[in-house]
Amino acid sequence: MLTKAPKGTKDMLPDEAYKWHYIEKAFADVCETYGFREMRTPVFEHTELFQRGVGDTTDIVQKEMYSFQDYGKRNITLKPEGTSPVVRAFVEHKLYAGPQPAKFYYNIPCFRYEKPQSGRLREFHQFGVETFGTDDMMADAEIISLASDFLTAMGITDIELRINSVGCPECRKKHREALKEFLKPKYDELCDTCRDRYDRNPMRILDCKSPVCQKLVQGAPLMLDYLCDDCRNAFEELKANLTAMGIAFTVDPNIVRGLDYYTKTAFEFVTDSIGAQGTVCGGGRYDHLVEEIGGPATPGVGFGLGKERLLLTMEACGADIPEPDGADVFIAFMGEEAKEAGLGLMRELRQKGLKVQMDIMGRNIKNQFKYANRINAKKTVVIGQDELENDSFAIKDMETSEQVTVPMARIVDELLG
Repeated sequence: MLTKAPKGTKDMLPDEAYKWHYIEKAFADVCETYGFREMRTPVFEHTELFQRGVGDTTDIVQKEMYSFQDYGKRNITLKPEGTSPVVRAFVEHKLYAGPQPAKFYYNIPCFRYEKPQSGRLREFHQFGVETFGTDDMMADAEIISLASDFLTAMGITDIELRINSVGCPECRKKHREALKEFLKPKYDELCDTCRDRYDRNPMRILDCKSPVCQKLVQGAPLMLDYLCDDCRNAFEELKANLTAMGIAFTVDPNIVRGLDYYTKTAFEFVTDSIGAQGTVCGGGRYDHLVEEIGGPATPGVGFGLGKERLLLTMEACGADIPEPDGADVFIAFMGEEAKEAGLGLMRELRQKGLKVQMDIMGRNIKNQFKYANRINAKKTVVIGQDELENDSFAIKDMETSEQVTVPMARIVDELLG
């Protein structure tokens, strides 16, 4: 049906747009406070980027990507997440040769073919940050602090930070074997997806949303018990950094995150304020992703934050999003000569930075005043034949109903206040 948006997509109407503007500006402000600079990447990328970067064992690559072949027979994918494109740009433009650490933020649409639900659409929107060039856990603590500051500024109080370590490739091997041994007797009871994960990436089974699989993994070996000395020391350092910054956290050994590229730090900000407990913001460290995509060995850490879910959470928490002001000035007129004077005044005031409107519907003067009220105009300038003959305009304060007459030569200065 041509008059209905595709399933899993949603229009952003003018009555909602101001909320998006509010959170987008607030996110840009906090990122710049922390020294992050904006990066914009294309809406689509080569499919191979996500197969290599996200990992071909993930649900994203296996069954959620919007992929197609373009007219040049190239395999293209609408980006399902933000980190891999930023890494690709980091490598392509040799940003690793510049001052380190390199710190970026982004504000993007993403696309995944999955069942639409509250706060999760097939076209969704995401904030994110990425830091490249350091394996110091201060970088991990910094982006967690940034997320915490932003969520607090957005009026979200009912939220909890949970952290874990998913180790490195070396210590993960031991955990992998222990996990497979634990799950072996339960293999036939696993869902089809998790049976496929058993050999390819058994840690992802811990993240399965199936109630049956969640029950089967209870008591499974924990990654925290298999960390090598380097990963264990890094995790302890992260906890110490967060404590020094006054950021409360809970260690949750079941956090694994949904993407293959994570190493060491994994974290989530979770809430149950919008129903079943869900993640508002999640991220972690990925020390091998830059190398995997073709760049030099460069550690990285970052997070992604869904804008739709953020707005739902803000609404549930009663967070205040200030509505935009109405027009600064509405110009009401009577007659053709008055219209011409109003058009000139309107353009001059707009060039001075005021928000000005004027009737373009052919309303009579009474209905022009009604319209000025509907758009919450602060002041209305009245231009009629009497005003033109006296070289003066009437200005009405729409809140107090007070009206003054001002010489035409001073009208602009009076309205600029």
